[in-house]
Amino acid sequence: MELGRLKELLGISKEDVSQDPQLTFIMEDVEETVRNYCHIKNVPVGLVNTCYRMAIDLYRHEGLGEGEAPITVSSISEGDTKTSFSSATGTLQGSILKSYKAQLNRYRKTG
Repeated sequence: MELGRLKELLGISKEDVSQDPQLTFIMEDVEETVRNYCHIKNVPVGLVNTCYRMAIDLYRHEGLGEGEAPITVSSISEGDTKTSFSSATGTLQGSILKSYKAQLNRYRKTG
């Protein structure tokens, strides 16, 4: 994956370097996730676009670089008004991986 290409896909100017550390982390995290899931040493060419899609999803939903992790409502009660929140970060990575399992399974090595 290339930083310039990811920035282009996200609509971020190549000259804007303010988010480069976060984008680099996302790229490394996606590649590591793909390699670990597929049990491979290098990401094959056939999964590069899938990696970009995963990186875009992580960027848009994890809010890296923001002061706090994004939160979601986990439960709402009406009587005596109770609202609970939870962090979406942990569940998001798993759900993003699940969204791309069909593509990743083609390259997954077993045993």
